[in-house]
Amino acid sequence: MKVLCVNAGSSSIKYQVVDMTDESVLASGLVDRVGIPGTTLEHKPAGKDKVLIKKDLPDHTAGIQLVLDVLINEEYGIMKSMDEIGAVGHRVVHGGEDFAASVVIDDHVKKVIKDCFDIAPLHNPPNLMGIEACQALMPNVKHVAVFDTAFHQTMDPANFLYALPYEVYEKFRVRRYGFHGTSHFYVSHRAAEMLGKPYEQCKIITLHLGNGASMAAIKDGKVVDTTMGFTPLEGLVMGTRSGDIDPAIVFFLMEKLGLNTTEANNYFNKKAGMLGLSGVSNDLRDIIEAADSNNERAKIALEVYYNRIKGYIGNYIAKLNGCDCIVFTAGVGENAIETRENICKDLDYLGIKMDAAKNNVRGKEVDASADDSRVKIFIIPTNEELVIARDTYSLTK
Repeated sequence: MKVLCVNAGSSSIKYQVVDMTDESVLASGLVDRVGIPGTTLEHKPAGKDKVLIKKDLPDHTAGIQLVLDVLINEEYGIMKSMDEIGAVGHRVVHGGEDFAASVVIDDHVKKVIKDCFDIAPLHNPPNLMGIEACQALMPNVKHVAVFDTAFHQTMDPANFLYALPYEVYEKFRVRRYGFHGTSHFYVSHRAAEMLGKPYEQCKIITLHLGNGASMAAIKDGKVVDTTMGFTPLEGLVMGTRSGDIDPAIVFFLMEKLGLNTTEANNYFNKKAGMLGLSGVSNDLRDIIEAADSNNERAKIALEVYYNRIKGYIGNYIAKLNGCDCIVFTAGVGENAIETRENICKDLDYLGIKMDAAKNNVRGKEVDASADDSRVKIFIIPTNEELVIARDTYSLTK
C-alpha cells in the first residue's frame, strides 16, 4: 500500500508518499503561500531532480489538487494514477481529551477537531481544511487523523491539571495537553531499541528542540509529563514563544502596552522567546553567531535557553526516579553541536556526561555519551511522517 501523508498549515501543505512494503519515501514536497500571491510547489521525487512549480492557488482544495496532479505527472510523478494511494494520513495538532491514539476520520472526528478550534486556532482550522480538501478529491479512500496531543494522554491528573478552580477543567477542559507527540513517540521508541531494553521498562527524557520546542518524560511506556501545556506556549524558551512566565505579566503588559487579548496572544507567541530576548533573531544559529561576536544580549538569551532545559531535565529525572537516556531531536536537537554540549554541561552529578568527539555530528543517529556516563545521550533524527504513515497503514490495511 502507498500512503499519502498530509500536514496542512494555514497557508502551506506538506506532503509525503510512503510505500509501506518497505517504508521507503517515494516523494515529498511543500506547497507554500496557499491563497497568497506567489504560491509555489517544491516537489522531490525519489531518484529524480527536484521540481519547482509556480502557480497561484486560491485555497487548500486547489493546493491538494496540484499535489495529486504532480504525483501522477508523466515526467516527474511517482505513480500512474491516484488509485495507487491506499489511504491518507493527516497530521492534526489538537484532539483534546477524546483521542489517545490515531483514528479513521468520520463526522465525529471532524467535529472534535472543530471543537478544538478555540484552543488551537492556528493549527486545527487548516488541519481540517486539508482533511476536507483531500476527502473531496479522494472520496473512495480512508483518511486517518494522527494527533500531536494523543501520545501525551497517558499523563495522570497530578501532572496535567493546573492549580485553578476545578470547574474550568470540567467546563472548558483547561489542562496540559502536550504537543509534538508523533516526534516524542518516534524517538522514544527508537531510543529503547538503542538501549536494548523493552520500551515498557525504560525511563526516557526526549528533547524536541526546534523553533518550537518541548520535552517529555516517559516511564514504562507512558508519558509522565511534558513541557507544553494547554497550548504550545508553555514550557521551554522557543524561537518566538516565551515559555514559562508569571501569568501576572500578561495582565501587566496588556495594561502597559495597551494590548487586547488577540494582540497579547500574538505578543507572547510571536515576539518573545529567543527573538525577544536577543533582539537578533528567532534562529538559534544567528544567536550563537552573535554571541560569538560578543553580543551580550545574545549571550544572555542562550544562557536562559540552556538553563530552562537543564531545569526540566532535573525535574523529569526526579519524576522518573532516574533516567536511562536523554534524546535530542528536531532541527536544533539534531544539528546544534554546541547547544547539545551546553545543555549537558555540569550535569555529571545526575550521571549525564557527554563525549565531545561523539557529539561532533549533525543530523545523524549516534550515542554521544561518555563511556562512564550512567545516562545515555542519544541524537536521533525524528521521523514524524513515518509515524503518520505507520498509523494510517495499521488502521486501514
